[in-house]
Amino acid sequence: MFFNSFIFADDLQDKDFEFVGRHFIASYYDCDPKVLDHVKHLKEALCKAIEESGASLLNMTVHKFNPHGVTLVALLSESHATIHTYPEHRACFVDLFTCGTTCSSENFHRVLSEALLAKNSKTMVLNRE
Repeated sequence: MFFNSFIFADDLQDKDFEFVGRHFIASYYDCDPKVLDHVKHLKEALCKAIEESGASLLNMTVHKFNPHGVTLVALLSESHATIHTYPEHRACFVDLFTCGTTCSSENFHRVLSEALLAKNSKTMVLNRE
């Protein structure tokens, strides 16, 4: 059966490994739309946020949409980070998933919030284990 290959949350209670991770999720609002459409600025901001978080960047892919909007995906030693911008709505949606406990989502958030010139944001952290 198709569903036999999936692992459900209840199945993980008896797992034989230890895993700790954090998934930081942020929505930034009332951002400068020019910043949200500026690829070079966004790449620099994401690189700085990753560095300040204590994570290690392995690779980054960027896609510029027409007429506006940018998606950045960063592959990290610790997992990944993404940015999706919507200049027409002055909004940006971000996530940072890291394994272990050494990376700082607070530093990541501070750098991006400043770089995006966000006037409002909503954030949450999910502990993955």
